Order: sequence, then structure tokens, then C-alpha cells
Amino acid sequence: MNGPAVVPELPAPGQSGGLLGGGFDPLTLGDVSRDFNAIPSLLPQPDLPQLRLDARRNLLQQVESSMPLLQEHRLLLEKHAMYRQAFEMLANPRARGAFDLSAEPETVRERYGYNQSGQACLLARRLAEAEVPLITVFWSPSNRGQDREPRNTDLWGWDTHNDIFDGLRDHLLPRFDQGFSALIEDLDQRGMLETTLVVCMGEFGRAPIVALEPRFAGALPGRKHWSSVYSIAFAGAGVRRGTILGASDDRGAWPTDQAWGPWDVTATIFSALGIDPSQHYRDPVERPIRISDGNVMSALYTG
Repeated sequence: MNGPAVVPELPAPGQSGGLLGGGFDPLTLGDVSRDFNAIPSLLPQPDLPQLRLDARRNLLQQVESSMPLLQEHRLLLEKHAMYRQAFEMLANPRARGAFDLSAEPETVRERYGYNQSGQACLLARRLAEAEVPLITVFWSPSNRGQDREPRNTDLWGWDTHNDIFDGLRDHLLPRFDQGFSALIEDLDQRGMLETTLVVCMGEFGRAPIVALEPRFAGALPGRKHWSSVYSIAFAGAGVRRGTILGASDDRGAWPTDQAWGPWDVTATIFSALGIDPSQHYRDPVERPIRISDGNVMSALYTG
């Protein structure tokens, strides 16, 4: 029977391993501000001492080694990779401790802000200290949490089709300014910023048109999606402080100088990691796929 060689479970791009497979899916956490430990299951369990955990791991290894056909099944290999990572985290006190926000002084936790985004930024710093190579902080648990609880700052999302001015002033910007600035200052003061690349960006910008959109909740005007112009911020890893690349017209509608795209951002990130973005990787059917089609934004480093 003729048919596609690969059928993705998640046809839309998103926060997954994509073509690389489930073994590269991220470990996704929820609201890290609700508990002093972001992953309670990493804490020592009274009914699972280390000897018993080691016995379970050895049993799994024996089962795997006695069934060589398992080594040829891609989905099982991905699951086994996740099991190995889980065992390694449980066995590594440093990894377990990275998720324990109670180890931070109260003044530091307050500095980041006692909200989901602020505490997530603090956890990101702790994970960077533990040498986790890639960390992503989502600034809102949903894109339009304000539809459910308009007074809950923690739930406000950036999809401000309506109520944009009150939303930015009262909910979004104070939380962002506090958490993001605390992260940058903290990394800098600890001597970590020069070896850590921080990229702050969204999917797109907001239209240079202020209007009330009837299809969305809210009584005051907002701004709809706009992909032609939006701003991002880079910090650390050799980026020259105060550097500004590109410009837009006076309405923030169209670029007038040095237009960059998401592909250039990915090329720059890979380059900062020491990976040549022009190189290729192999997809599940062994096709060579270029790592990035963009150009490295080298002016970030030269000014």
C-alpha cells in the first residue's frame, strides 16, 4: 500500500520534539509558584528507598536486554530514553535540588515576584545553574486567561484583542518588568550572563490599529495579530549591551531598516551554542534537513 512514510501525531508545530521524535520532547511543568518544589515526585519517597529504585532499574535493564527486538522499535526507544532521564534525575541530588525553590532566600523570591511568571524565571535561573542546556519560560498559562478571570493577573495572556491598555498597565507589564529584569540582573550578578543566552520574544506583534473586536471578550479596544513588525530582546553570551538592530516606521507597521525573521533568530541561537546553522540533520526517513535557513545576526556581537 502506498502512503506517507511519516504521519505526525501533532500536525501543527509546537513545544515538542517534532521530527526528532518523542525522546526530544521537553519536560513540561505547570504552575511552579504553587509548591516549593516544581516536581514533587522528585522528592525522596518513604516507600521507595534508593535500593528499591535501583532494583527496579536493574529489572528494566534485564527485560530490555532479553528482548533485542525492542531495540528496533522507535517509540519504545524514545520511551526508554525518557526512563533513563527520569532515573538519572532521581539519582542526582543536584538535579533534584534545582527544582526546589524553598532553597532560595525569601528576598530573592520576592525580587522575582510571587506569581507564575516570576517564580518560573527564578526556576529558570536555578536550572541554568544546574547546567540544563535549554530552558523555556511561558509568560502566561493560556493566551486569553482574562476571559475566565479578568481580575486574576496570573492568568492574563498577551493576546490582547480587547482591553489592551488596561491589560498592559495593570496586569502584563508590571509582572513582566519585575520577573525579566530580576532574571537578567541575577544572572549578571552571579557571573552567569556571559555564558547564558537569554532570548525574549513572542510569536508576532500587535497591529498598528486600535479597535474593539466583537468576537473577543472585553469592553475596551485592543489590537489584533500583526506579523510584519515586532520586537525581541537578546542578552548575554557575548551580546553587546545596548545594541539595537533594525527599525520600523513611525506606526510600528512595517520595517524600514534591517528586517530580520524567525529563521535568523534560530540561526543566531544555534551559532551561540557552537552549532553551524548551515549544517544538516537527518529526519526519520534519512532526508537531510538544514538546521536553519536564516543568517546569524552577527551585528548583535559587533554593535
